[in-house]
Amino acid sequence: MPPDIPAKNFWSFTVYDNQTRSMIQTDQQFPAVGSPTKGLLANADGSVDVYFGPTAPAGKENNWVQTIPGKGWSTLLRLYSSPLEPWFNKTWRPGEIEPV
Repeated sequence: MPPDIPAKNFWSFTVYDNQTRSMIQTDQQFPAVGSPTKGLLANADGSVDVYFGPTAPAGKENNWVQTIPGKGWSTLLRLYSSPLEPWFNKTWRPGEIEPV
């Protein structure tokens, strides 16, 4: 997530199961990560790396949402209490999910 995320209150990613359309069922209590996540790590420039996968990258557990190998999933980004102007005028974009 690039810096200056345009959420008035907070932002969150939630992972959903492609077959059931409900939140993915894993060992994590909630399949989500966002600005309210305790211990969320931000980069020096204010950007935030969010990870999706079966196992967390070492040291990045608080920025990770668990997925299940071989099972399809999708994610939803929410910007709570209404997105701010950079979202609407498209000067801020969340970027693409990239393999690491």
